[in-house]
Amino acid sequence: MSAEMTSATAAVIDLADAQVVAAATPAAAAAPRVRLPRRALHGVLLLDKPLGWTSNDALQKVKNLLRAEKAGHTGTLDPLATGLLPLCFGGATKFSQVSLEADKAYHATLRLGQRTEGGDREGQVIEERPVVTDRAAVEAACAALTGEIEQLPPMHSALKVQGRALYEYARAGQTVERAPRRVTIHAIDIVDWQAERPETLVIDVRCSKGTYIRTLAEDIGERLGCGAHLAALSRTGAGTLSLAQAVTLDDLLGMDDEQRVALLRPVDVLLTDWPRVELSLADAGRFLSGMRRRVDLPDAPRLRVYGPGGHAFLGSAHVTAGELISDRLLSPIEVEAQLLAAQAALNRSAASSGASAS
Repeated sequence: MSAEMTSATAAVIDLADAQVVAAATPAAAAAPRVRLPRRALHGVLLLDKPLGWTSNDALQKVKNLLRAEKAGHTGTLDPLATGLLPLCFGGATKFSQVSLEADKAYHATLRLGQRTEGGDREGQVIEERPVVTDRAAVEAACAALTGEIEQLPPMHSALKVQGRALYEYARAGQTVERAPRRVTIHAIDIVDWQAERPETLVIDVRCSKGTYIRTLAEDIGERLGCGAHLAALSRTGAGTLSLAQAVTLDDLLGMDDEQRVALLRPVDVLLTDWPRVELSLADAGRFLSGMRRRVDLPDAPRLRVYGPGGHAFLGSAHVTAGELISDRLLSPIEVEAQLLAAQAALNRSAASSGASAS
């Protein structure tokens, strides 16, 4: 680690409340005696979730591969769906809600002319109608469902009613009353539709959190007068994160431990579109201890906060009436770990550059 980063890290941690440090330090004696011990990792891994896996299945597999102590995902993808699933480790789990709240992007394939139980290809076909339409009608149907709309949550979803997921009722053959939810469809782009094979419609969708793409598929089908169901789905984006940045599970299985750990992105990658503020050394230490700080900043609902030089990400905050108030804080141990990881990445890059030059 550079001298500048080392001194900044040590000073920030020294200024933090000693009780916070003690609480964040695991007791060596309490470590479980296992063949491959778990370890504290901090960061975000972007996974391209495979078809047929639940989000939790994928999370547990990657968690075991990394031997991580603490992990969580940032929003459920159905087993039918593939695509971007950000996995949070250690301190990054404190900010997983940011990704849950973010806009999403999907690549969806619709089967026109068939309605199914559950609204996707796994359900039994319950109605078939001929597809009699043209390009203009398809464009009009997509345009009509762009903007703020109301969606009725599908019975085959994880939304809970009276403490039970809707899919549990559906599996028992029950239908319960659901309230429509207001969502925003920012854009629906037609990727592929041909009059020669009108049953297949491929679209890209950008939408707000909580949007059900299977419901959108059914609604498009109804506007076309032929019905539809969701044949395939891939999540291509979440906030500023993209599927193009993700790694497959097969790739992970083919890597060694060092390569897998190197894929972890910084804890603050989920917040990169938030305004940032840097604090002086003294204010950084006090902020890390949970103290409010006076700042010459306008009111702001969300900020990412760093120590001097921008090396140490400390957490998220908001500004009200000239006060910087913490929302989610990393512990001093987590701050130090992220800086060590950043330095390790620099060392790997330097070593790689040296090897290429030789």
